[in-house]
Amino acid sequence: MFKTILVAVDGSQGAARALDAAIALQKSFDSELLLLSVYRDHNLWKASVSWVQEETTSSTDEAMKQYAREVAEQSKAHALEQGASNVRAFYINGGPARQIIRFSKEHDADLIVLGKRGLSDSSNDLLGGVAHKVTSLAKCPVLSV
Repeated sequence: MFKTILVAVDGSQGAARALDAAIALQKSFDSELLLLSVYRDHNLWKASVSWVQEETTSSTDEAMKQYAREVAEQSKAHALEQGASNVRAFYINGGPARQIIRFSKEHDADLIVLGKRGLSDSSNDLLGGVAHKVTSLAKCPVLSV
């Protein structure tokens, strides 16, 4: 039923639950499991607005990239430990919702799985901002865990 399942991971508890749900689906359908961690760069414009020095910005960008890489790699290791196969991990920068949608189209995902709320979402809404945008804009089914 699902040939390619995309899971958005950000290190949050919601993403961990989404990953576990996707692993179960992957094993049931023998799907390809794509893990995506999206990070935002702290660009120079943002740095100037927030009074951060340019030297700090580069190390901040690298730290965010490194964190996304670690989240993707740890998520892949967890999936393999849980018996998933055909798992690939990616990390890219940009706006999370936009990049999840773009990535799902580029990789022909049949299903997107993500947590109801991630690291940056407030607890006042039923769905977090990224989950709401993705469920609204995706061309494939979305499972929000």
